[in-house]
Amino acid sequence: MKQVAVFFVVFFLIPFKVWAISAESYAVMDYDSGRILQSYNGEKEKLIASTTKIMTAMIALQNGSLEETRKVGEEVLKAYGSAIYLSLGEEITLRDLLYGLLLRSGNDAAIEIAYLISGDMDSFVAKMNELAYQLGMSHTKFINNHGLEDEKGNGNTSTAIDMAVLMRYALQNETFREIIKTKSYTAKTNEKTYVWQNKNKLLRTYEYNIGGKTGFTEKARRTLVTASKKDDKTCIVVTLNDGNDFADHKNLCESVFENYDRVLLLDKKSFVVDINHPEYIIKNDFYALLTKEEQEKIEIEVKITNPDAEEVGVVEIFQDKTLLGSEKIYQNKEEIKSTHENFFQRFLRWLFRW
Repeated sequence: MKQVAVFFVVFFLIPFKVWAISAESYAVMDYDSGRILQSYNGEKEKLIASTTKIMTAMIALQNGSLEETRKVGEEVLKAYGSAIYLSLGEEITLRDLLYGLLLRSGNDAAIEIAYLISGDMDSFVAKMNELAYQLGMSHTKFINNHGLEDEKGNGNTSTAIDMAVLMRYALQNETFREIIKTKSYTAKTNEKTYVWQNKNKLLRTYEYNIGGKTGFTEKARRTLVTASKKDDKTCIVVTLNDGNDFADHKNLCESVFENYDRVLLLDKKSFVVDINHPEYIIKNDFYALLTKEEQEKIEIEVKITNPDAEEVGVVEIFQDKTLLGSEKIYQNKEEIKSTHENFFQRFLRWLFRW
């Protein structure tokens, strides 16, 4: 008797529209605030296949030099599955390995990156798990840097929400952003010239897509992590076990672009605690994607805990009593004036400070 694969179907309502999402689990994140806007089984631990390579790229970018060259060793003979087809003894830069990793999902590229950065796979994977811990990816465990399962069927596991956290972190790296948005890339080694096309079809079919990483194994099925930007709104989408992933990513992003506004909740130029403390500043603006209804339920709280320290406190933003985000408050020593200033002088300085 033939077995029939069953896919979970999720429906969520948007005014005048109904989207059907075929992912077993998914998450949609606001890049600015890191808030999860939509999810289904978002914390369910799943195999993630080659979306693993987002973390592989970040460890390489943080620990290596792009122009450093790797002479391909015998460890490459262990590679199977998707590959860029490196040859034993071939010399290739870390930059080209990263393009081969992220555009073509080369498992051989992943292995060579591990050996270039750490000397072996286990040491490299330890760095991956350490960064996952630092990012708060509490449902994530890596056993290799390419995403294939081992002979026992064990592989890298994570959740849709954890992978969105990773993608948000990775997008803050300029080189990573440049690589994942590249549609075609030519690499030259001492032996070959490669021309690679990006496997992320959304780069060619969805005008707002700014990059991502595909994945597939027989056990994990199709996995996909992407980011898209329209006007000033950026959303991150993760789908795990989704046979219609490219369409789902487009539809999920379109729902965000249609229903959310990008709102400036904290402006570093005009932020002030009170007129007696014009020297208290924040260093970053804080934006968030919010629906019209959500914008009506925003509260901002300032907490000054160490008035004499360099970091004096924190300002927190709540949406309907739920913490949306925060920014640390600092003393700007350049703006600290004489204690002999009168009230009117402080008021004028506060009024015209921005």
